[in-house]
Amino acid sequence: MSIVTDDVDKAQLEALAGVLRAQRAAARLTLRELSALTNVSNAYLSQVERGLHEPSLSVLRAIASALGTPLGALLAGAGMLEEESGQAPRETEAAILRDPELTEPQRTALLSVYRSFVPPNRPR
Repeated sequence: MSIVTDDVDKAQLEALAGVLRAQRAAARLTLRELSALTNVSNAYLSQVERGLHEPSLSVLRAIASALGTPLGALLAGAGMLEEESGQAPRETEAAILRDPELTEPQRTALLSVYRSFVPPNRPR
């Protein structure tokens, strides 16, 4: 468990937090349900989803498994890993995930609409 202080790391961590919240909301799981599925405390998951703590790889694996999402997809969605196409996630996607004005269902809907207009293999 580490507290993030670097601005770049903080932005990536906040993007990851947004991705995790959106994926959990899309899976219709509460934090308590996710906690039970991952054997990670509810309080810690809450801090991860708020970008307050950087989760370990084992915690991220447990979360991805519980959400039925590949770990690489979670990291790519947060801009922490290149997508399979070799391209980094689009700035628009990252901005949607970071926007504090949006609710999780709004983020999920916006990402879905955006991705329907811009195929993954299309040059930016």
